[in-house]
Order: sequence, then structure tokens, then C-alpha cells
Amino acid sequence: MSIMVGADTRVVIHGITGSAGSFHAKQMLEYGTKVVAGVVPGKGGQKFENTVPIFDTAEQAAKATGCNASCVFVPPPFAADSMMEAADAKIPLIVTITEGIPVNDMVKVKRFLEGKATRLLGPNCPGVITPAAKCKIGIMPGHIHRPGRIGVVSRSGTLTYEAVFQVTNLGMGQSTAVGIGGDPVNGTNFIDVLKLFAADAETDAVIMIGEIGGSAEEEAAAWVKANMKKPMAGFIAGQSAPPGKRMGHAGAIISGGKGTAADKIKAMTEAGMMMAASPAELGSTLVEAMKRAGLKV
Repeated sequence: MSIMVGADTRVVIHGITGSAGSFHAKQMLEYGTKVVAGVVPGKGGQKFENTVPIFDTAEQAAKATGCNASCVFVPPPFAADSMMEAADAKIPLIVTITEGIPVNDMVKVKRFLEGKATRLLGPNCPGVITPAAKCKIGIMPGHIHRPGRIGVVSRSGTLTYEAVFQVTNLGMGQSTAVGIGGDPVNGTNFIDVLKLFAADAETDAVIMIGEIGGSAEEEAAAWVKANMKKPMAGFIAGQSAPPGKRMGHAGAIISGGKGTAADKIKAMTEAGMMMAASPAELGSTLVEAMKRAGLKV
């Protein structure tokens, strides 16, 4: 098992002929991902790498290929239209990599998705990867992943890679790694992903990486305290950030006395998570959490 993506995932890439889209489409294909279509208005009928058909619209791509996941590399001014177009084509999963999408555009996308059977991951995220299924959607470096039983969920792309690298070097590997993105308005939150990991029989433990700003981590901690039975390790990025200063992600800002690292660490600790003192200790903290839960490492 895995969450979100697996061996039956068939991907359409919006913006497959752009610089970022083409580069990462090649990486996805080389990893083993079933990239079955691209969407670029005006380029319908052409082929990417002489194998992947390109369509003018997501609806055409869905009807012709049966794609069940979408990856968006479209520039910020047009990304919202691509997401809504994919949802309108009834594609179940949309993974939006694009950074810098206007907040107002994302509010419109969130409203458009209400009541639809489509999950949005992102925007401004590295994507999702299930190593055992050779399926990666997004920009995660495939070579650092290996099949295993550890789930990873993070707001930070770079720290996702760090956690994965440490878990791989410890010989454990990942069931699925999910980057939810650092924008203030996104599609999938920590609780959404943690529910999936909690229900996944092939995920034994979870690493959760948050950062300053917003209340997503505190809300997730409350859910974990009430529901999660699996051991968890955590880390909060931005602990040295001054109030009112945005640090990297658009959502990483402490305002109104809320969203501080101390509050998040306190909530996550009280929920039973073992908190790493630094990113370098994510792997060792997870090992300790698993040992305390009586799991073999």
C-alpha cells in the first residue's frame, strides 16, 4: 500500500514543454512514473520526447488517456486556470509545483474545488513520491528515496529531502513522502495526510516537518493526540525567525502573537511526538520514537 499515488497512477503534466515542466517530466519518466500526457494550449497533436502525447486541454487528455493525476508547472498568472481545468476534467489528484501564485487566485481555486472529488496538493510544493511503486509526481530527487515503511509529510521541500535522506541511510526507507507546500492557502494540510498514513497498513511511523506561521501544526497536533497510534518524530523550522519577518515561504510569518516555533513545538510534544532539536537529528529522533513504541528498527 501507499498513499495518494501508486503503481496505477497515470499522470498528465500541465506545461510539459516549458523549462521546468520539460526538465522534471524527463526526471519523472526516468524514475518510472507513468506520464501519459501533457497539456499545452496550442500544441495539441505534438509529442514530448517523441512518446508522450500533448493535448490542448485537460479534458481531451483525460478522455484519451484515462489519466488520474495532474502535475502543474504552469507559470503563476495561469496556474489557477490549469488547476480548475484539471478539476473540471474530474482528475482525482492535482499536484501544483508552481511557486508565487497570487493568494486571491488560490482562494478562487479552493472555492471551485468545494464539493468536487479532487484532491489538491500544493501549490509551491515538491510533490509526492511512493518509491515502491516507482511513482513520483513533482520535483523530489528520486535517487535519495528507497521503498520502506516510514511516512514523511512536510511544509518544506528541502527538509523533506533531508528527512528522506536520513531515513534511507538508516536502512528504513519510505512508504510515501508528501510535501504539502508552504503557501498560506493550499489544498491538502497535515491532518489530511496524517489520516492517510494512520490508515495505511504499510506505514509504521511518521516524520512531520512544520515551520513557523499559521496554526496548521497545532491543529495537526490536536488530531494526533486524539487519533494517531503510530510513533511520530517532528521538527519545526524557523525557530530563530524574528516576529513579523517572512522566512522563505509565503506562509512562514509570525503575526498577531500566533504561529511561533515555541507554541508549535509545545503542542506537538504534548501530542506525543518526539521533537528533533535540529534537522540533522530527524532520523535519530525517529529511531528513538520507534524504539519507545516497541517497534524494531
